[in-house]
Amino acid sequence: MNTDTSNNTNSSSDEKKTNSDKRDYAVVLYGATSFVGQITAHYLAEFLANNKNGAVTWAIAGRDKEKLNELQSNLASKVDIIIANSDDAASLDVMTKQTQVIISTVGPYLKYGEPLIKSCVDNGTDYVDLTGEAIFIKDMMDKYQEAAKQSGARIVNSCGFDSIPSDLGVYFTQKQAKANFDSACDVIHMRVKAAKGGLSGGTIASMATIFEEVGQDKSRRKQVANPYLLNDDKDTPKVRQNNVSKPEYDSEHKRWLAPFVMASINTRIVHRSNQLLGYEYGRDFKYDEAMWMKDGIKGKLSSYAMSAALLGFATAMIIKPSRELLSKHVLPKSGSGPSKEDQENGYFDIRLFGQTAKKDSIATKVTGDKDPGYGSTSRMLSQAALCLSQDISKEEVGGGFWTPASAMGDKLLTRLEEHAGLSFEVVNS
Repeated sequence: MNTDTSNNTNSSSDEKKTNSDKRDYAVVLYGATSFVGQITAHYLAEFLANNKNGAVTWAIAGRDKEKLNELQSNLASKVDIIIANSDDAASLDVMTKQTQVIISTVGPYLKYGEPLIKSCVDNGTDYVDLTGEAIFIKDMMDKYQEAAKQSGARIVNSCGFDSIPSDLGVYFTQKQAKANFDSACDVIHMRVKAAKGGLSGGTIASMATIFEEVGQDKSRRKQVANPYLLNDDKDTPKVRQNNVSKPEYDSEHKRWLAPFVMASINTRIVHRSNQLLGYEYGRDFKYDEAMWMKDGIKGKLSSYAMSAALLGFATAMIIKPSRELLSKHVLPKSGSGPSKEDQENGYFDIRLFGQTAKKDSIATKVTGDKDPGYGSTSRMLSQAALCLSQDISKEEVGGGFWTPASAMGDKLLTRLEEHAGLSFEVVNS
């Protein structure tokens, strides 16, 4: 894996590896009683109970002992319980000192995420989460990047549907382009062909927090608009990136396009991966995301309706009275989400269309066989944590803030195909 060695710590990797090996747990799931936390806990329990590569010690953690006990009693295998609270730094330190990797499902991360990041950085503990909050990641990088390099803590945000399918999808597409054309694609368009799944109260709460920040602070609006927000090198590219923010017609594929709500985080993660991989995709690389609608008048109407709905939602969420009204009376409450049946019956199918500077074209697809936000996300999150713990030594990837593709690349891609119901493949178009 070709990674930017400037992000690797210069401290003794052997010492950190030894310290990690002495810890009680390979993985601790923090926020285990949240909606997605419970799904993740059940998946981990079932997966690790049947793990053929040897026993993996893990624990569930959170602030409510009664709820944790109830969850523990329903898991396929018994696990330890750790009591920790984001308001209690000492309890977080006790937890992070015991494990190699923390999985965090406690959001909104802008409100609750920093204390755990700080504890992981202080104690050289690896960390994965499922945040879609780009400004949170930016804040944490600005505060803790150098300290993470020194302590050996690998911080990998956005390890769920935000943003693994996009990040690993681009990584896979570029590998295939290099193999076929001996050249990376200088442009890739990602299109959501199909997706079936629901939103939880936690996802809505995270979105509300971002809109609240943007509404209160003009500087946040500038951050949100920056496609290279997460690139922290001194010579960040300045290529103008396309942003599908209104209805467009895709004449090549004969479909209408609508904005994709997760593009704002996914595109930032992809551009950071490009930086951390030494700009393997090229310094002029362009990337955008959108949703595919049908052709014809129905597709056009759907595209305009989706665009209007997203604009109306964003506008309402920025304004405090309407945001509070929606959160209280309309939107899903925290702790709620799609039923188990809906999770099982959900799926996603995204397509990536790449072209090299010489106009060689390639098309790939990434699919998942569960609800993208929860059924698939819980598996992606779990496998990312296990990949960091079991497959990626600190000699290979040192401390600092990473992306899924830059930290774990091929090894995570293999795990996702073998254990998470994802598929990456080249298609005709």
